[in-house]
Amino acid sequence: MTTRDFPSHQEIEALQLRKLQQLIDALLPANQFYSKKFSGQKPVFSTLTQFSQVVPETSRREIVQDQLAHPPYGSNLTYPLESYARCHQTSGTSTAPLRWLDTRESWASVVSKWHVIFDAAGITPADRFLFAFSFGPFLGFWSALEAVHELGNFCFPGGSMTSEARLRALLDNKITVLCCTPTYARHLGEVARDSRVSLEQSKVRLIVVAGEGGGSIPATRACIEALWPGALVFDHHGMTEVGPVSHQCAKEPGVLHIIESGYFAEVLDPQTGSAAEPGETGELVLTTLDRAAAPLVRYRTADLVRARSRSKCACGLSDLALEGGILGRSDDMVVIRGVNVYPSLIEEIVRAYPEILEYRVLLDETGALAELGLEVELDANCASAHAVQMQLEHSLRSALNLRVPVETVARGTLPRFEMKAQRWVKVGNK
Repeated sequence: MTTRDFPSHQEIEALQLRKLQQLIDALLPANQFYSKKFSGQKPVFSTLTQFSQVVPETSRREIVQDQLAHPPYGSNLTYPLESYARCHQTSGTSTAPLRWLDTRESWASVVSKWHVIFDAAGITPADRFLFAFSFGPFLGFWSALEAVHELGNFCFPGGSMTSEARLRALLDNKITVLCCTPTYARHLGEVARDSRVSLEQSKVRLIVVAGEGGGSIPATRACIEALWPGALVFDHHGMTEVGPVSHQCAKEPGVLHIIESGYFAEVLDPQTGSAAEPGETGELVLTTLDRAAAPLVRYRTADLVRARSRSKCACGLSDLALEGGILGRSDDMVVIRGVNVYPSLIEEIVRAYPEILEYRVLLDETGALAELGLEVELDANCASAHAVQMQLEHSLRSALNLRVPVETVARGTLPRFEMKAQRWVKVGNK
């Protein structure tokens, strides 16, 4: 695709407004959840600004409560139940899991977003894919897998395999594109190194990551790319209840573009709900434009982002650009002695140390003031564990103005993750 094919910001807004009006028309009175939320009155708006002013936000808490009150799928369904063909479920690590239904048409719209992502990534008919994830009920890479099938590319679904078996499949099948989480890309690279499997012999040129924010963190990208000679990391983010939302800028790694043909995106101050200024950190609020079967309207994702001012990007896109990708989650932030600490910042600091194989953050909220501590696993070739420990404590103190004690633990002590990593652990009883 050439830059001449990309719509302007004005064309994007016109498309969004038209789709929003069609979405609201489809919801009332058919969708019980939104009919009740809108008090049976169809919101009237003629601009995107008016839409944001007259339409209330939707919180995850509301969706969870609705599904608990109307099991198993809730009342946020626009069509009769027999119209739905697919069901996916969130992991439910912080709240009750959400089940999300799709009709054939709404699922096709989800899959279509991956065609946009693969186009931005420069996928060609010659590329050969391996999906290194477990293919559970969560949305994960299911839609990406289906998009690859539609493209006609070679595809190896690597679920329920050991890391060693996946490495062998990757080499034997001359895989060029690996799809997994950032954590697993790093882990698989480390397994190859420890098993003396030469990844220099692999054909992998692209590692498409999702599920965590690490793909847009420079230090994490550098760690992964150092383990995979000749391969580049390509980031993406999405949610089960929303679908694939963004993709890495083709010109600037670390920047994500919202797929605005499929989503109306707002960045709001998490406390006041007012629009955040360009460059300010705010919460990403999304309206699904093409998933009317089970829609979300002005959905507070809890994802923290920093949007650029509106202008055409160097890659040619006018779609909303997010500096640094997903910076963290508003519900993941912890306050330590008055300092806001985000998991993404801790990862960025830790990943600057190539000697650190894995880490875990210990959050102790038993006292009057919360405390943080870190456990780190070091490479067997690390010359001085004490030096790394002291240097990391200094880096954390400099960045956070906090003392965060660091403890080295024996290799193999900390868990490895195939899907979303859970490196923050609460200790003690609150």
